[in-house]
Amino acid sequence: MKYLSLVLAAFITFASFCVFANKQNAGHNALDYIKHNEIYNPEAVIPPQCYTKTEGKNNPCYACHQTYKHSEKRPNIMNDGDLQGDYQFSDEGMNNSWKNLFIDRSDLIKGISDDAILAYVNQDNYGQFAHTYPTSPQANAMFINNLAYPEKAFNQQGLAKDKSHWVAFNYKPFPSTFWPTNGSTGDVMIRLPNAFREINGEFNLDVYFANLSLVEMAIKELPTISTPEIDERTINVDLNNDGTLGKVSQINKQSHYLGDAKQLPLHSMLYPKGTEFLHTVRYLGVNAQGEIYNAPRMKEVRYMKKHGFKSANKLRGAYTLEAKEKEFEQLPKTISIGERGIDNGFSWTINGYIEDKQGKLRPQHYQELMFCNGCHKTVGTTIDQTFSFPRKVEGKLGWRYIDLKAQKDVPTLGESQGEFLTYLQRVGGGDEFRQNQEMLLRWFESDGTVKRDKVANLSSIYELIMPSKERALKLNKAYKTIVQEQSFLFGRDANISKAKNVLEQVDDKQAPLAPEHHHKWDIRLAWLMGEDNAVRR
Repeated sequence: MKYLSLVLAAFITFASFCVFANKQNAGHNALDYIKHNEIYNPEAVIPPQCYTKTEGKNNPCYACHQTYKHSEKRPNIMNDGDLQGDYQFSDEGMNNSWKNLFIDRSDLIKGISDDAILAYVNQDNYGQFAHTYPTSPQANAMFINNLAYPEKAFNQQGLAKDKSHWVAFNYKPFPSTFWPTNGSTGDVMIRLPNAFREINGEFNLDVYFANLSLVEMAIKELPTISTPEIDERTINVDLNNDGTLGKVSQINKQSHYLGDAKQLPLHSMLYPKGTEFLHTVRYLGVNAQGEIYNAPRMKEVRYMKKHGFKSANKLRGAYTLEAKEKEFEQLPKTISIGERGIDNGFSWTINGYIEDKQGKLRPQHYQELMFCNGCHKTVGTTIDQTFSFPRKVEGKLGWRYIDLKAQKDVPTLGESQGEFLTYLQRVGGGDEFRQNQEMLLRWFESDGTVKRDKVANLSSIYELIMPSKERALKLNKAYKTIVQEQSFLFGRDANISKAKNVLEQVDDKQAPLAPEHHHKWDIRLAWLMGEDNAVRR
C-alpha cells in the first residue's frame, strides 16, 4: 500500500507538471517556468527587436545582420545580411514569446511617485554584491569597489582605483537599444590576464596600457594608435619604430604582445585568451538640473570571459556548424556551465546578475541567460562576439569612463554622415519599434523625415539620445514593475505603453524588407581627430 501511494503521488506530480507544461502563456509567471524547469522560450536567442514590423522599408535589422566581403577575411563568417530581407525562424520562433512588449504599463506605474523612484534608483545595490556572495568566484570577478559611483571607482585613465586592474573605456553606444532614451544607461570595462599587465611577475602600468592598445589595434585592424604616455625603456621595445627608447604617446602595431605576454602573437579581430568584460546596465539617474546620468542602482551586472582561444580557421568550423543546425531547423543550443553561467560555443563564458523582487542583485537563471546568446553568439556584425570595444573612442582619448557629452556623432567606417543620423533615417524612428514618441517629436518632421540639419549640428550625442526627465522617470517606473513581477523571461524592455509596431505572429511569406532598403554597415567608427575632433578632452 505504501509503494502504491508513492507511485500515485509521483503520477499526480508528473500529471500536474504536464498540465503546467501545456499551459504556456496561460497566466503563469516567469518564475513558475524556472521553478518547474520548463523551458518557456526555446528561441530566446531571437531578440524582441527581430519581431519589429518594418512596413517593408524601416530597417533596424542592419545593425546586427551583416555579410562582409570575402576579401576582408574576418573571423566572423556568420554572413547573415540576408536576414534583413528574410525571416529564417524555426516554427517555435514564429510566435513572439516576448509578451511584456504587449503590456500597457501606464496604469501600473501610477502608484509609484517620482520621489519614490528617484530614491530607488539612487540606492547602491552593487556595493554589497561581493559580500552577498563571498564564496562565489564569479561574483568576485565582477566586483569593482565603488562601481556605483564611477568618479570614485576610476582614475582619469579609466583604471580602477581598487587595484583590480579593470579599465573603463569611453565608447559610442550601440544603436538603439542601448540609447538611454530607450530605457537604460550603462558602462563597460575590460581586463586582460596577468601576463599582459606584468613584467617579470610585477604589475607595470606601461606594459598594461601598451597591451590594451595592441588589443584595440588588433580588433579594429589599425596600424598605429595614440596611447597614454608609455616609457619604452621599461618594456625595452621601440614601440613607435623611431630608433630610440623613450617616452611615447603613439605606438605601432606589433607582431606579439609585450611584457610577460611577449610569446603570444596578435590575431586580427580576435581577443587573447583570458580577456574579460564587465558591463553594468543601470537605471536612468536624474540630477537636480534634470540632466540624465548613470544611476547608482544597477538593473544587471553582465560578464564575459574568453576562457579559450579558437583560431580563425577553428571559428569557421563553429560558424559552419551553427549554419547547418539552422538549415535543419534545429532549436538553438545554450550550454549551461552551472554557477559560471553559459558557454556560447565560441570560447566565451557569459554570466550575469539581475535584480530580485527586493532590488538586490541575484544570479541569473540558465533560462534568463539564454537571452544573452541572441547577441553574443552568432550575429554577423560583431567582432569576436563583442559590441562595445570595437566602438571605443580611438586611442588615448578612449581610456576613461564613458562620457556621451564628449562624443560627436561620427560616421561608421565607409559612411560619410553621422552614424546615429543615418540610423534614424533608415529606421524611421528613435528605437527599433518606432514607438519612442519623444524621439519622433524631437527629431522627425510630421511627414516622417528626419530633421537632418538639427541632428547633424548637435554638439554631442548626449543631446540626441538622452530622454527628458519626465520620460526617464516613467521608464524607470516601468522597468521597476518588471522587477516586481520578476518577468524577465517575458522581456526586459521598459515599454511604457503596449508595442504597436511589433509582430505577435510572423508570416514568413512576406519579406520583412524590400531589397532597396537593405544596408551595408560596419560596427567600427571613423573617429575624427585634429580640427574636427569627434571627442572633446
